[in-house]
Amino acid sequence: MDRSKNTDFADRLSAAADAKKAQLERAARAKSAAESPASVERRMAREAVRVARDARIAERRATKLVVEAHQAAALAAAQVAEAAAREAALKAEKEARDAEFAERTAREATVEAERQAARDERYAARKARKRKGR
Repeated sequence: MDRSKNTDFADRLSAAADAKKAQLERAARAKSAAESPASVERRMAREAVRVARDARIAERRATKLVVEAHQAAALAAAQVAEAAAREAALKAEKEARDAEFAERTAREATVEAERQAARDERYAARKARKRKGR
């Protein structure tokens, strides 16, 4: 019979203890490798790279915010200028309409005065004819 397949309890215990011991040795080697100066230096270098990358990202965001603020200010200024121009155009148009209305009213008053004068002349001429005829 093959002895490797028929193991007794003591063999299994010793195999488990050996496996545990090997696992602890691997963990100790990994811990010492992680605490080695080269490993610490690599971690510090990675951290420095991460900090530099974060700084560049923050700088890009700040630049983008500044550009957006300038664009927003320019847009607001353009809108204010456009609104002022539109208001000035409306005011000029209203003044032109008012002037035209005043001119038309003056013309109508002049025409009405001329009509009145012509009618008064006719009345005066008629009255004069009546007096002449008496």
